[in-house]
Amino acid sequence: MYSEDDVRRLTWQCRRGMLELDVLLVPFMQEAFSGLEPEDQNRFVKLLDSEDQDLFMWFMQRSVPEDPDMRRIVDIILERVQPA
Repeated sequence: MYSEDDVRRLTWQCRRGMLELDVLLVPFMQEAFSGLEPEDQNRFVKLLDSEDQDLFMWFMQRSVPEDPDMRRIVDIILERVQPA
């Protein structure tokens, strides 16, 4: 379980300075993070350690993360903004 301080810190980390990432990550953190399973919350935290260029390529669906955990959380975020 993440504390309020953790959530504030993570929300700040979602602000990447690249509009395409900010419009995905910040709302996801504010609206969906708390409802994730603990394993997926941990995946999201790990995702935030990724390089912006990698994140951009994954979210623009120009490439796919090799790490299955990263692939799962990217898919969860994309599903949220592009429901089937």
